[in-house]
Amino acid sequence: MAKADITITFDAGLHIFLAAANRRAGAAVETDATSSLGHVVEALGVPLVEVGELLVDGRPAAAGHVPVTGEHIEVRKLAYPQRVPGPLRFLLDIHLGTLARRLRVLGIDAAYETPDIGDAALATRSAQEQRVMLSRDRGLLHRRELFAGAYVYSHKPAVQLDEILDRFQPELAPWTRCTACNGVLRPVTKEEMQDRLESGTAKSYDAFAECESCGHAYWRGAHSASLDAIVEQATRHR
Repeated sequence: MAKADITITFDAGLHIFLAAANRRAGAAVETDATSSLGHVVEALGVPLVEVGELLVDGRPAAAGHVPVTGEHIEVRKLAYPQRVPGPLRFLLDIHLGTLARRLRVLGIDAAYETPDIGDAALATRSAQEQRVMLSRDRGLLHRRELFAGAYVYSHKPAVQLDEILDRFQPELAPWTRCTACNGVLRPVTKEEMQDRLESGTAKSYDAFAECESCGHAYWRGAHSASLDAIVEQATRHR
C-alpha cells in the first residue's frame, strides 16, 4: 500500500489538541497517500473549525489537497475576529448551559439543548438553522454537517464568555432575550403585568418586559447583581 512521508508544523495555539510528539516543528507524519490534508489534520486531533491557513511548502493549500512524500505542511490557527455568513447565531451543547445564559443576558441568540439530544441531532440543527456550534467536545466539532463550529477552550464560564466575545465580536443588546428560553423580550405595561406581580414589586418598578416565546416576566431589578456585572464587563470592552 502506498504511503506518503511528510513533515508538519502546527501553530502553538493548536498544541492543546495534539499528542506531545506532534507539537514540535517539523514533526514526521506518515499518511496513506490518499487522505486529504484536512483529514490528516483532524486525524492528528485538531478540529478544522480551529484551523486558519494551510500551507504546503510555503504555499496556501486547500483542505482537500492530498499530501505527497517530502511536503512540509504548516497549520495556522484561525485568525480573529471570525466572521460567518448571515446573522450570528449560536448553538451550545449540554455542557455549556451557564455560557448560554450569559450570552442571552447580552442579547446574543444562543440556543441550548437540554436534555442532551446527541451529536448527530446537534450537527443537524446547526446546519438547518445556520448556527455556530459551540462545544468542548472535539468529536462533535469534527462532524462535516456543521454549519460552523468553535471549540470552547476554558471550562470556566466567565473565561468562556470572554473567548466567544473576543472570537466573534458580536453586537450586544443586553436584556433583550429571555435567559430561560432564548426568546425575544417585548416591553409590557405595569397594568398588563398587575396580576402577576407581588404588591411590593408593583410599587417598586415601572418598566417590565415579557418573553414572546415562553411568557416569562422580567422587570428592572429582577436580575441578580452577578448578571449586572456580566453586562457591565462585556459592554465596557466593546
